[in-house]
Amino acid sequence: MKHVKTSMIGASPAKWKMPILIPEGQGEMSKVIGWFTNQQIFYVTNLNQTSNLFLYNLLTGKSKLIYKTENPIVNVQISPSRKYLLIHSSPSSLEGLVTIIDSKGTELLKKKFPSYDLVFEWNPFNESKILVTKFAEDWSFQLFLLDTKMGNTTELNLPQPFIQWIKREEVAYLNWDQNSPSLAAPLIFKELRDEGEKTVFSKVIQFSAYRDMLMNVAVNEKETSMADYSFFDKEKKEMFRFSQPQLKKFSDWLVPFYDYSEQKKQFLTFTPFSSGDADTYTDGFELMRYDLKKGTSDLILGGLDNVPISFSPSGDTALLGNSYEKIIDLNKKEIYDLMKE
Repeated sequence: MKHVKTSMIGASPAKWKMPILIPEGQGEMSKVIGWFTNQQIFYVTNLNQTSNLFLYNLLTGKSKLIYKTENPIVNVQISPSRKYLLIHSSPSSLEGLVTIIDSKGTELLKKKFPSYDLVFEWNPFNESKILVTKFAEDWSFQLFLLDTKMGNTTELNLPQPFIQWIKREEVAYLNWDQNSPSLAAPLIFKELRDEGEKTVFSKVIQFSAYRDMLMNVAVNEKETSMADYSFFDKEKKEMFRFSQPQLKKFSDWLVPFYDYSEQKKQFLTFTPFSSGDADTYTDGFELMRYDLKKGTSDLILGGLDNVPISFSPSGDTALLGNSYEKIIDLNKKEIYDLMKE
């Protein structure tokens, strides 16, 4: 009980040391990467052509250098268990270097990919497997399965570049028709070791696969200005659904940023006040929280921009902003600056 009380006291953002003070001589803040624990976050600084990855303790206000690169860091992806980190750095404009480290900074793997850009999808059921999509300058792509234990890559023959894991050996993707552009696409499930594939839903705008749940966004059949968010368990049984106004872009729909807390079974998303054209919409967004277990919703804050958001492991706080430059206390509904202006 003593430990529980202490951790609860530490969990209050009002007592956290913010904004981050970068250690002297360690460069300028680039961006916050994400959560390690409920009170620790990773962030990156740039110094000339090098980058540093730090772990920041929100309780003590101290930064710990985890890893230093000789090339600028493009991005860092934290594994689902938070035991490992994938660092994507860029030795040149047409080459990506992938480095896998553990949370202490120990290097486990390094691999170069000749590429214009790289996209990664970590397997939450087996973290030694990562899907890597390699883009050329003309946005043609190749898909690889990176095995971090064996240190090798296997090319995959899949028709779409953006793939997510559904099971240990099964993936999902929206099968967009490049020859006939449309506003929705069928959601396909495919076993990696099998030639066959199956269409699970026929018209989906966007989807996200989690360990315990599948979420998809579709146009409401009766009212096309509304978007339906549907949540399914592993047996594809619908658990929860809600609708919200939808904004249209030139060739598709705008799906506002969202995140899901496995711990709390809660979904966090931005909601526009009204439907319309995304380019001319100026009314701001509400941040809504949906409880999938209780089937309830509540408004966190209104008048916000549509920006990336990331739940803490506990689901009580979230990172907010294009560089995760703010923290929001979801219970007290207060926002704090994590970076200096």
